[in-house]
Amino acid sequence: MNTRLFSVAVALLATTHLTVSHAQTRTPGVNARQARQEARINRGVATGQLNARETARLQGREANLQAEKRAVKADGVVTPQERHQLRRTENRDSRAIHRQKHDGQVR
Repeated sequence: MNTRLFSVAVALLATTHLTVSHAQTRTPGVNARQARQEARINRGVATGQLNARETARLQGREANLQAEKRAVKADGVVTPQERHQLRRTENRDSRAIHRQKHDGQVR
């Protein structure tokens, strides 16, 4: 009886630990927004709103966001402060995309 109870407790503890640690590093909002911003950049290229230099610069910003996201997840926990920082970076990147797409330059 004790062995069985111990086995169930260990299994429950392991499952809980894995679930909690996995949930703390998930960033679905960041992933979705990053995909939308990449699509905005691609649409800007397709419509001629972005030239090659602007596109490279904006894609570099997206790559930096990806690196920042990896660094935040590296310790296994994404804190509310880290999520806030990621959102701030996303907001800045979004404004940069808008500015470049609507800067009135002839392509």
